[in-house]
Amino acid sequence: MIHFEAIALAMYFIRDAAGGMLRYYSSIYGVEALWFLPDIAAIGCIVLFVNRCIVRNQSIFAFIVLLQILLSLVIGYVFLGTFNAALSSFKMIAPIFVGFCFCDASLGSYKRLLSILALTFYLSIGGVYLSAYVSLPWVGFTYESFGAARTAGRLWWTMSEQRLAGFAADNTMAGFFILITFVLTSIRSSTIWCLVFGSLSMYAIRLTTSKTTMVVLGFYLLCLLIVRALPERMRFPAVRHLALWSFAAIFIPFILILFLSGTNLTTTSSFLFSMQDRINNSWQLPFSYLWQLMPIGLVTGCGLGCFNYPMQLFSPWASLWVPVDNFYIGTYLMFGLPFVGFMWMVFRASFLITDVYKLCTIFTMNLFTITVLSYGPATGLLMIALGFSEVFSLHASRQMHRNSAGRDRVPVLPANPPLAAAE
Repeated sequence: MIHFEAIALAMYFIRDAAGGMLRYYSSIYGVEALWFLPDIAAIGCIVLFVNRCIVRNQSIFAFIVLLQILLSLVIGYVFLGTFNAALSSFKMIAPIFVGFCFCDASLGSYKRLLSILALTFYLSIGGVYLSAYVSLPWVGFTYESFGAARTAGRLWWTMSEQRLAGFAADNTMAGFFILITFVLTSIRSSTIWCLVFGSLSMYAIRLTTSKTTMVVLGFYLLCLLIVRALPERMRFPAVRHLALWSFAAIFIPFILILFLSGTNLTTTSSFLFSMQDRINNSWQLPFSYLWQLMPIGLVTGCGLGCFNYPMQLFSPWASLWVPVDNFYIGTYLMFGLPFVGFMWMVFRASFLITDVYKLCTIFTMNLFTITVLSYGPATGLLMIALGFSEVFSLHASRQMHRNSAGRDRVPVLPANPPLAAAE
């Protein structure tokens, strides 16, 4: 059986993990349009989302979310002021529907897809090690997207620090793909494999200098070993608890702002420079600018693309753009208070998840997005949506209808829960 959402997910992984290489060679051979094939597949997933979640599952919440996204697209067009910004915003949000289409599925049942993700892991980690010894031709290559020029292999904090980027041509993207593909591949791999390739992955991510990714991978590996040391009957509940508690990471930026705003962390260590910048600028300035430009936006959001790359590349307000290095803050800026309601529903639905892949994805992405916006590469947003997809499932829809009818909630227990990891 062919699963369209699996094809779309594989296309995004392949394109983004090898983004630098594909951009370079598609430009040389005049087939740049191939770059947008995953985005076309994502449009098909919008249709699939409507049919699967709204029509078949009769999820009123899915219908409300779709309307909110469309409304935010309109608000974003008004705020950003250009058609190219609106088009870029639509392209930016489209991958979310690919992830949502996994609402009633277990990722472990997609055997061919998992094989492709495993291959992506080996290519990602190999690409980083290769770029340490070989000057890859796409580094520094400039390409155009919707009329805006972008350059592969950018550096964020310092030009004196070498940042290897492999086939992705971006060090943060390279680190992300090593992280997420390791997580998805490790679930059914042996402990020895996890230790060997976990160590290789840690060092490869160190070469990319992506500090957040390295810390998250190290913490995931530690939790994996602890879970595997538990009796078999305790493994799945432990994974679910880890996933649920990871939502507490949403509040970390606000705690840091409350206690460390205005402080100079670099007096302790230069390693904390990027964190200091996030606390004092990245997480606060967008709200100050939004208050000046569109005060109602603090409640309604300023629409899709605001304080994201569509604003940076295509808006008259580009001079006020700030890199919002946190997924939840960045998404709140775009959607406003409705996003808070969405996340409450996602958290409730997470108690229903019986797919260990989704639980591990939620755990990983909640920690990763503390200091990363994760709307680029598109696969980052896709994986967040995949973890959240249970909120649109048939099971969740029935549970919500049952609650609205005033019936008692029935506790959900997996009939045959998958193991956190197979030995």
